[in-house]
Amino acid sequence: MKASAFVYPWDVNGDPEAPARIAALGVEQVTLAAAYHSTRALTPRHPRHRIVTAEHAAVLYPADDRWDGRELRPYQAGDWAPGDAFGTAADALTGAGLEVHTWVVLAHNSRLGAEHPDTSVVNAYGDRYPWAPCIAQPATRAYLTDLAAEAAVRPGARGTELESLGWYGLQHLHAHDKTGGVGLGDAGQYLMALCFCPSCREGYGRHGLDADELAAAVRTALEPVWQGVTPSDGGWTGVEKLLGETLAGTTRAYRDETARTLQEDAVTAVRAVAPEGFQVLLHADPVSYHVGANPGVDPAHILSVADGVVVPCAGGTGTLTPFARQVKEGAVIAANFTVVSGMGGSPGTLAADAVEARRLGATELRLYHAGLASDGDLETVRSALARL
Repeated sequence: MKASAFVYPWDVNGDPEAPARIAALGVEQVTLAAAYHSTRALTPRHPRHRIVTAEHAAVLYPADDRWDGRELRPYQAGDWAPGDAFGTAADALTGAGLEVHTWVVLAHNSRLGAEHPDTSVVNAYGDRYPWAPCIAQPATRAYLTDLAAEAAVRPGARGTELESLGWYGLQHLHAHDKTGGVGLGDAGQYLMALCFCPSCREGYGRHGLDADELAAAVRTALEPVWQGVTPSDGGWTGVEKLLGETLAGTTRAYRDETARTLQEDAVTAVRAVAPEGFQVLLHADPVSYHVGANPGVDPAHILSVADGVVVPCAGGTGTLTPFARQVKEGAVIAANFTVVSGMGGSPGTLAADAVEARRLGATELRLYHAGLASDGDLETVRSALARL
């Protein structure tokens, strides 16, 4: 199985040994960040630093003039990725015989929300999520579509992997997060992800819902959750139990449609400027109402739009099955495994996990993350890939 390792430019730039070390893992490809959110990252082998703090979401290359005069535009990186950090790293990795694909984070941007608060998701209580741009807003959709095209098709890249191309919700995994005190469950997370910005209010109206009444219903549905009663019914059944089948189904129809059309537009924009044979994959969850970095999609639809998907498998490989049922000849289903022990990964079971993933329909592997892993984890990965 073809394997690719996720990498940041700062893992490579300034470390002349990094490209050969990554190639020695046995991977054929690297998925190299070109546009990324704020983060604080360990660099355990770099000769110049051990911690990189990316202070805000940024493009890791010089943005072009398509953004001139536009209010919503990407931010340039600071000293954590100066100049064309992506291009410098890509050249070094290509020189080591590795195929480079871009890694593009889209609807996850705290600085955008801080500087343009009207772009953010607004929950039923009126709270804004500055890390989560609302993908229903026309200006935000135009920004995300153009960013996808620019960041994806960098010189030398053979393909792209688009992350967060869909709805984002309450889950953020950023800063000093203190939101885990109440067990929301799948249903509570969905209700807290419903957006009530002006664009979404209009969207609910087009689907026959009164936005004020819907917001009140959401608040009423969540009241038992705040009292500590996690819905006993999991999945979508729990959402329907809290909100009612009609309201739940209508909100899902609106949100699914909004995400689908954005995904179509973004992939079309990438292909319009990409060279022939350029591969376009989406990070995706097979449950359409899920939100986050791997947003929910309809498997049949997304595999008719993109060349394939990158599927999170940290919680098990069952997420692969819905995509495998819909797969078309040549489509990529990449099983994404965390191989950093300190982040909950299991490099020691990678070989067995990969075999099981292949049995369930995976065609490729993604390994998160070659820059963050310890030397011991990398050696375990190398041994596992050699056995495969």
